[in-house]
Parts: sequence; C-alpha cells; structure tokens
Amino acid sequence: MRFNYKDFFKNFSVVTILYLILFLSIMNEGIFSYKGSVYINVLIYIIFAVSLSITVGLLGLLNLGHAGFIAVGAYTGAYVSKLIINLGINENIKFIFALIIAGIVSGIVGVLVAILTQKFSGDYLAIITLAFGEIIKYVIQNLPFLGGAAGFKGIPNYTNFTITFIMAVITISVVMLVGYSRFGRSMVSIRENEIAAENVGININKIKRYGFFISAFFAGIGGALFAHNLGVISPDKFSFIFSIEILVMVVFGGMGSITGAILAAGFITIANEFLRGIAEYRALIYSISLIIIILYRPKGLLGTSEISIVKIIDKIKGIIKDGIIKNKKYGD
Repeated sequence: MRFNYKDFFKNFSVVTILYLILFLSIMNEGIFSYKGSVYINVLIYIIFAVSLSITVGLLGLLNLGHAGFIAVGAYTGAYVSKLIINLGINENIKFIFALIIAGIVSGIVGVLVAILTQKFSGDYLAIITLAFGEIIKYVIQNLPFLGGAAGFKGIPNYTNFTITFIMAVITISVVMLVGYSRFGRSMVSIRENEIAAENVGININKIKRYGFFISAFFAGIGGALFAHNLGVISPDKFSFIFSIEILVMVVFGGMGSITGAILAAGFITIANEFLRGIAEYRALIYSISLIIIILYRPKGLLGTSEISIVKIIDKIKGIIKDGIIKNKKYGD
C-alpha cells in the first residue's frame, strides 16, 4: 500500500484543528481547570477503550482483566517517576521515559497472560483474565514499596492536556494501522473462525501474543497517565468494575470499530461527570446498560464500521461543489 500524502494531510489538519480548539478553550482557565480535567479524563479513557478493542474487537477474545494491565502501567510509571524525580532533566522527558517503561512492562505482562491462556478461549479465557486482574490487585496490596493497601502517594502531577492528547493520537493511529495491516486481518480471521484461520497457515498463538502485547502496552501508557493525573493511586481503583466500565465502552461503540470505541469512551466519560452524585449506583448502571446494548444493539453503535475523516471531508467538499454548480446554473 502506497503512502497517501493527501489523506495524511487531511487527517493531520483535522487533528491539529481539534487540538487547537480544545487547548484554546482551557488556555485561560489555569492548570487546575475543571474543563481541562474532563478533557484529560476523556482522552485517557479513549486510550483504555482503544487498547482493549485490540483483544476484544479485533481478536474477539473476552478480556475481563484489562484493569490489571492498566494497574501494572500505573504503578510502574509512578514508581519510575519517583526514582528519577530528582534527576536534573526536563519534566516532560522524565514523564515520557516513565510512560515508555510503563508501556513496556505492561506489554510484557500482556505477553505472559497470552502465553498462559493460549489454549483457552470463550468463557474460560474470560475467567482467567478476570482472575489475572484480581491477582494483580492483591499482589500490589501486599507490596510495601508500592504503598500497599493504603495506596501509592506523592506521584508527580506530570499529566497535562498536550501530552495526553499526543498519546491518545499515537494510540489511535497505531491501532488503526494495525487494524488495516496484514497482521490486523489475521486477527479478524481468528475472531471470525479460529479453526479456519489455523488451517490457512496463520500462527494463532503468535498473533494472540502480539495482540495482547499491543493492547497491554497502550493500556500501561494510559495507566501511567492516569496515575500522574491523580497523584495518588490505590489497588481498589483497578477492580473488576473498572474492567467492565472499559468493556462497556468497547461493546457500546462496536466490537470491531476503533472509532466506535473512541465515541463511546468520550460519551460515557462525560456521562460519568453527570453521575458523580450517584456514583454508588455506577456498577448497577453499567450492568443494565450492557444488557440493553446486547439485547437491542448487539453490534454496538458502529458495529465493525469506521468513521473516516478523509471520507467526511471529501463528502463535505462534494456537497459544497454541487451547491456552487447549482447556484451558477440557476444564476445563469
């Protein structure tokens, strides 16, 4: 496939314009602005949802332990930041280093989970990944150097809108490229029919390991952003409910749609802001929402379809062009 410079320029232009609009809307509100914190939360949850869509959407594996990968990234990033906090280098450089280490460690854990679960699928895989998420939580609770059950405190507040936006764009871009690549098509073939995929020569275990690594890598980066945004993290934040919350976003957006996961993550994160007053009922609301989605819209918001910025721009240009032609015609 040849690199299309026109399409790249269109996508880059739209992303840049979106960034400028959002940044200008919070520029004069200070670093602790409510609107800015909402933007950051939306972007972090987009990273969570898009990373989970690799295993759940493309591979078709029911992963109920995504919060475990996020927790590994969050604690790794926080620990690395505290280790290098006194180094005389730029804060952003230290933060990016912590993000990369968090992603790598989480990705390695993802590969280990893939190796341990390569003989399982369906309900068995769901149970194992659920157990993994809970194991991670209880292991962290018993590690004093990570704060134990009391939580890890004193994490530098390095997370800002610009870095989070860039990481979200990188996550979406990489996952999109993976989805459209030969590797992504192999994932989809495994999702549709694992036996047929194996019969045509696809190395299923290898593809699953790669898929889990990419998913866990970006979940780890999102977890590190999450930790450096809060300043304090505790094991109870990464419970089974957290995994279900992200899974709902993927299912609601469409199991095989990256843009669907993005839209759903944005919508649900903003909706959570309005539900703060009834936070104790959040688990009930997610459970009911998941049942309603499966009953009335099993394919989710977009199913396996994607929203293309390039196609939207071309459509708008076509409408404008048709309007100009009609105006000239009637004007004559």
